[in-house]
Amino acid sequence: MRASCSLATTRERDASTTKINWNDYRRFNFHPPNSSLNYQPSTINYQPSTINYQPSTINYQIMYIDPHIHMSSRTTDDYEKMRNAGIVAVIEPAFWMGQPRTNIGSFQDYFSSLVGWERFRASQFGIKHYCTIGLNSKEANNEPLAEQVMELLPLYACKEGVVAIGEIGYDDMTPAEDKYFRLQLELAKELDMLVMIHTPHRDKKAGTSHSMDVCIEHGLEPSKVIVDHNNEETVKEVLDRGFWAAFTIYPNTKMGNARMVEVVRQYGCERIIVDSSADWGVSDPLAVPKTAQLMIERGIPEAHVRATCYENALAAYSQSGQIQESDWLNPSPIDQRQLFSGNSVLRGQKPVVEESQSEYALIE
Repeated sequence: MRASCSLATTRERDASTTKINWNDYRRFNFHPPNSSLNYQPSTINYQPSTINYQPSTINYQIMYIDPHIHMSSRTTDDYEKMRNAGIVAVIEPAFWMGQPRTNIGSFQDYFSSLVGWERFRASQFGIKHYCTIGLNSKEANNEPLAEQVMELLPLYACKEGVVAIGEIGYDDMTPAEDKYFRLQLELAKELDMLVMIHTPHRDKKAGTSHSMDVCIEHGLEPSKVIVDHNNEETVKEVLDRGFWAAFTIYPNTKMGNARMVEVVRQYGCERIIVDSSADWGVSDPLAVPKTAQLMIERGIPEAHVRATCYENALAAYSQSGQIQESDWLNPSPIDQRQLFSGNSVLRGQKPVVEESQSEYALIE
């Protein structure tokens, strides 16, 4: 049984206003807003010609889960597009900000937002939000700060909606990364929680193998470990050893969705999961439904599409006891008049207020 715990944090900071001199930007070759930049963002390798859904409604015959997406760095427009595309639930792993955090308070506020504000924000657009809590591998190398984070993790890991310890693992395969990866595996064992593993971008095959070796060494069951950011080099070993194999559809640095189609064609759908890992970089929060559509167009059986883009994520993470299909099949009506700590997702817009979908029978 996972222990319950609570942590209340209130922080008030004075906001200061700084006048910007755009001449300083020009002097250092920076560009002010609305200036012309010679930059063409890259795109996902394949843009399907159509997505099998109606833009303004959800087709509940086609439901998706994105089990790895960093929604704190996305906009509410993304939530609306995702819901319209049939995404009913997301899992947001704790990760780094793009620059190192420098004090424990930044971790505390971030973890609080994952289990608080972001969960509320998603609900206001009809999407169920879950998360994982962990110390990411890049920031494990700041050992004095990492020690403080390790003391903080148990306070958040057992909160409602937290489905795993993650994303944890290796980045540069340093001794510090190894130390805190192992400590977090022990925490997962102590709390009887799932683990989401981040596999390194460099020397991925060896790093993935070692990550699984360490999990086995610490007594974790492969069926309770989701190994993410796989590719064609790692998939066979991950599946052969009984772990869940997740794939990230992310431009250039990870997997394209055309490659994902061929992985499913070769290996089938058992224990394979598709996600987007969309974040503050050039990424696509609709990568899962787009990949599903491409699979269908290229002859992958619909049952395999449902498994890799919905059912397997549900099967893996429902082991946590924190996520179940009834969460979105029997949802509460959207009411954007609601507030979280006095704050609204709206900025002057008319709130959406759905009527209850329940039907009541009068018993006399």
